[in-house]
Order: sequence, then structure tokens, then C-alpha cells
Amino acid sequence: MRRLGLVEFDEAWELQRRLADRVTADRGFLLLLEHPPVFTLGRHGAAENILDPRGIPVKRIDRGGDVTYHGPGQLVGYPILDVRRLGVRRFVESLQASLVECLGAFGVKAAARANCVGVWTERGKIASIGIRIRRGTSMHGFALNVTNDLTPFTYINPCGVPGCAMTSVEAETGRAVSVDEAADRFRLRLSKGRIKL
Repeated sequence: MRRLGLVEFDEAWELQRRLADRVTADRGFLLLLEHPPVFTLGRHGAAENILDPRGIPVKRIDRGGDVTYHGPGQLVGYPILDVRRLGVRRFVESLQASLVECLGAFGVKAAARANCVGVWTERGKIASIGIRIRRGTSMHGFALNVTNDLTPFTYINPCGVPGCAMTSVEAETGRAVSVDEAADRFRLRLSKGRIKL
């Protein structure tokens, strides 16, 4: 596991590609970090879901899913693993379960939704998941809203859904939670599940 702090998107993307070449059945990596403001658009995402970028960079990338926003105060996690034994569906479900348990540790009631990828509370979506599997190895991952500004989500149709409400740990609890604390809690939940790093 590597805690990297604030990292430009392109730098993190290149690091993922390098690490993917070093993954084995018994060895994987987890990058936990934050990005400066950036919109990312999945390989099949619709450009019209970026309503008004307001000068925030837009990156077309090779993950699934549509458009999302990354910015300071958001925990971004990139698990780079051989997922062939686990299977893609169980891998995504394990990510969702780890995020739900992490949020529960902050007193935030959250859940996955049937036929949707990500994690929601009653207020809205709190975590997004978008991955790519290449030769059995995962790249990209999740973004958990911790204390980030949610305003940039109004400049897009998050995940391609017009009017999708977004929320954060801070909005749910009324208190500021550090990204480092969220990273620690997520890592502990992930390591207790099916995913081994």
C-alpha cells in the first residue's frame, strides 16, 4: 500500500500502468491519494455529460463508467491486482463492502444499490467506482467523498446521471474528517475482506 498525498492525475495514471506490469497472483498494490481538480471521462462516457467544466481539466481515460470529478479532500484508491481468482464482480462487490464498512466507522449509513456501481446514503452518492481490467489486472478504482467541495459535481452529470445528488462524509456527519483517517479506515476494512494486497 502506498499513501501518496496530492498527485496530478497523469502522474498517478502512469504509475498505475508501471505497477500493473509488476502484479503477480500473490502481489498487488494499493495507491491511496488525492488529485488536484480534474474531471475524468470513461472510455464509453458521453462528452455531453460535462455541462460546464469551468476551466477544470478533462481527461478521457480507459476505465469503465462515465464522468466523475476528483479534487482535494476526496480519497482516491487505485487497487492494482490480479483479480482472476476473485472475479470482476466479487472484486467490485468487495470494494463496495469495504467502502460501506469504512463509512460505518464514521457513523455514516451507506449501502450499494442493486444494478448500480458505487455507494450511496439517503442524501446521495458518496463513492464512485470505475475500473479497467487488462490481462486479469485491475486499474483505476474508487473515489470516496470525504471533505471535498461538492460544487464541481454540479458542472457535470455525475456518472452520466442528470441531477445525481452527491454527498460526502463531512456533509453526512457535520464534521471535517481527514483523508488520512479515511484512508486508514478503508485499508483496514479492505484487508479484512477477500482482497489481499
